[in-house]
Amino acid sequence: MKQSILIPTDFSDNAWSALLYTLKLYKNQSCTFYLLHAWSVKSSTRTYITSNYIDTLKADAEKQLFELKDQADAIDELSKHNFEIIFSTEKLQDAVEVAVKKHEIDMVFMGTKGASKSKDILFGSNTINLIKKIKLCPILVVPDNYDFVEPKQIAFATDYNRFFGDELQPLKDVSKLYNSKIKVVHICKEKTLTDAQNFNLATLQSNLVDYPNSFHWMPNDDKKTQEITNFIKEQDINLLVLINYQHSFIENLMNEPIIKNVVSYPTIPLLVIPALG
Repeated sequence: MKQSILIPTDFSDNAWSALLYTLKLYKNQSCTFYLLHAWSVKSSTRTYITSNYIDTLKADAEKQLFELKDQADAIDELSKHNFEIIFSTEKLQDAVEVAVKKHEIDMVFMGTKGASKSKDILFGSNTINLIKKIKLCPILVVPDNYDFVEPKQIAFATDYNRFFGDELQPLKDVSKLYNSKIKVVHICKEKTLTDAQNFNLATLQSNLVDYPNSFHWMPNDDKKTQEITNFIKEQDINLLVLINYQHSFIENLMNEPIIKNVVSYPTIPLLVIPALG
């Protein structure tokens, strides 16, 4: 089945890295890639901006989008791939939400920080806002200057406090692309689980029975971000998967103060799946 993939871009190197990763990930799949650039005027400055100025900016952005499309076409040899461009004058989050609904997007791919080069942050504001707002499809975030590696080893972090059903499908779909092994990791001070957690664990094991998998426990001796980093290094993980629900690990991560205190953090792609319901 043909995939519909949305790739927001600010024409930065980080956005280009995300595009390259996406093309290589789906190198054997039939896909339509939608390249989206959003540019919006702040309401406080809208009064001082003429329509001619906006038209000029729009024309320039559309020109860059066409050039980006041509670049992607030039390096992409798969006839099953085709590219469409989208220019929006809405805020990025709103533009993405509209595109996801209109084009029935299966997954959004973007860079971690876009044009921001700060080494003190894990995610840029656009990335954080999209992860928080977009609930209709998964978002895969690609680190700056990341060289593509087939995601043969996938880490799925969970606390077993929630039952997962259809939310697991994007994880299964990526695993199926490369016959990847799914390594489920539980980070907690105590290895003992409650009855509810044991039920959710058994259900998860049943859900993943058709996919290569293993289950792991990591002691919560440090910040969870550091424990995740340790697990990634120890297990040679190529892709980290998290499901975003209230009080989840990814929600806590997004709410940390710009992650400035994290010495080292995952430098691999992160797939964030929205919780259903």
